[in-house]
Amino acid sequence: MIEFLSQPWPWYVAGPLIGLVVPALLLMGNRQFGISENLRHMCAATFPGNIEFLKYDWKAGIWNMTVIIGVLIGGFLAHTFLNNPDPIAISEATRSDLAALGISDFSGLVPEQIFSWSGLASVPGIIMIVFGGFFIGFGSRYAGGCTSGHAISGLADLQLPSLIAVIGFFVGGLIATFFILPILL
Repeated sequence: MIEFLSQPWPWYVAGPLIGLVVPALLLMGNRQFGISENLRHMCAATFPGNIEFLKYDWKAGIWNMTVIIGVLIGGFLAHTFLNNPDPIAISEATRSDLAALGISDFSGLVPEQIFSWSGLASVPGIIMIVFGGFFIGFGSRYAGGCTSGHAISGLADLQLPSLIAVIGFFVGGLIATFFILPILL
């Protein structure tokens, strides 16, 4: 069983399992799946100040904050007990594209050349991780949700704003991949 759990799951198993979260949450109290809303809950709980955006009953979102805690605990348990010693499966085409950008370390889940303290201490690292993180957080709140909220919950609920947001996510990803990353790396 442990060996089965530690292997990468095919998309046709993992995708439907993630998709089943949407009807499960709707059946368990008409709730929508989303991760970025928790940032607002945490800000409202800790630093409400006199900001109108943070004046609401954040305690109604405790169930969602519990999901985040579960994700963190699950990630820790998976990394600690289910760590797969095999190299990450990356296609040769992706390897050659990343190598053309100067990324050569494929030993972990993310390139250590970018996602490390030394990578963060560089100008490209600050731009990508700090400024990129800020824009992702700002954009997800401005759009009323992140990729998981719009792409998983919103599209399943046939929401036009979620479709527009998901198209925006993909366009932004393509722009970053083909125009911004080659300049930064």
